[in-house]
Amino acid sequence: MENLNWRPGLTLMGDTGVKRLHGAATAILEKTGLNVRHPEMRRRLAASGARMGKEPRVYLPERMVEQALATARRDIVVYNRLGEPVMPLGPHQVYFGTGSDLLFTWDVEMCERRPSLLEDVARSARLCDALDEMNFVMSHALPGDAPNEDAEPQQYYALLSNTIKPVIMTSFSGLDALERMHEMACAIAGGDRAFRERPNYILYSQFVSPLQHDAQAVERLVFCAEHEVPLIYIPTIMPGVSGPVTLAGSLALAAAESLAGLVMHQTQRPGAPFIFGACVSPLDMRTMLFPYGSPDWRLNDLAMAELSRFYGLPVFGTGGATDSKIVDAQAGAEYAHSLLVAALAGTNLIHDVGYLDSGRTGSLESIVLGAELIRWTKRFLAGLQVSEETLALDLIRKVGPGGHALDHPHTLEHFRESITPPYVLDREGYDRWLDSGAKDYAARAREFASNLAQRHRPEPIEGSTDVRLRELCRIERAVIK
Repeated sequence: MENLNWRPGLTLMGDTGVKRLHGAATAILEKTGLNVRHPEMRRRLAASGARMGKEPRVYLPERMVEQALATARRDIVVYNRLGEPVMPLGPHQVYFGTGSDLLFTWDVEMCERRPSLLEDVARSARLCDALDEMNFVMSHALPGDAPNEDAEPQQYYALLSNTIKPVIMTSFSGLDALERMHEMACAIAGGDRAFRERPNYILYSQFVSPLQHDAQAVERLVFCAEHEVPLIYIPTIMPGVSGPVTLAGSLALAAAESLAGLVMHQTQRPGAPFIFGACVSPLDMRTMLFPYGSPDWRLNDLAMAELSRFYGLPVFGTGGATDSKIVDAQAGAEYAHSLLVAALAGTNLIHDVGYLDSGRTGSLESIVLGAELIRWTKRFLAGLQVSEETLALDLIRKVGPGGHALDHPHTLEHFRESITPPYVLDREGYDRWLDSGAKDYAARAREFASNLAQRHRPEPIEGSTDVRLRELCRIERAVIK
């Protein structure tokens, strides 16, 4: 019997819509142009065929976009701290991880919001290291207790020392911090050449929309291209504010901005690894906030995933984030919807898992909620296998009318893969739930997360390497024990 494995998926536009959106994006680059506030990059673009307007305006012809797409790397693989290939970024290969740089943390002991600390970066990374559902980590807190000039390298060290999983790192404080973090990554990998062969981190970088690429953003882009650091270089566009209020118009603008980044990146170093994507969600005109749980943002994830397949590039997106301030019903609904849509779209890297309060607050229990729903989502992504073994016609015949399969070897062999267990979701009877303290989901998740983060011990960094990392980030001791 044929072995079939059906994998569900979602599309938004179809081939005609994708081509039309791409055509609009290239028209924006060629006719409207963009501001590039980096003199050396402007010179490189001019030498490659860009039309130069009044400084800093640059117009990119479609052939430059096509050339950049032709040279961009297709076989990006990201490695963990141990040098193992764990994230090949091919079509429909989906991975999940936290978001970055949250100003506040929901304290699991105090049950209240407070400013984030460096230990929150470490503790969330350790929790993610213990959760199989989390494939990569980002700094889930923006620590107020780290010196400004060392904050990013110290965040990176807090991540490296508490998980072996790949890291997606941000860098907005200047090239010095990025250079030090990259030296830390090379120390982990075994040198510059080893890093180029086995990259263990990705840089996430943003710029000022619409159609403006500031000097610092381009500096980061150039650095990543030259050192072959996989780069996520994405715009954040608010329809009705920094882009057209109609979603299609803002999506075309977002695609143009990401493609402009690709052109600059490939002009600097053809074949360097680049990851496509954008964040497009309307501003809530009532609250003037950027809603992470909006269904409009989910359409962005679908559109970017379709475009990325058209371009043959990996794609970065969002899921597992909420505008709710705490882990509650709203958080569950917005997490589940965003994770499932992004995954079914085929988004390679789904970040922001565990975000609360529209990207201002994080917590350990919100990461657990995200992991629960990622587990559900991965069950959908696994699809349905139809084979002689799974159809189990022999079992059905042996059991016959009125029988049961509870003690049959087939049940014992397959029940773990056929039934998806929860971490702390409630499946008890009412009386047992009552006897256990009648705790809601947030309380159970808080206890589970706190215990797991305290109990788990990540693979340590080798002694001399650890010493070098601490020298580079100027930290004297482990962030948490």
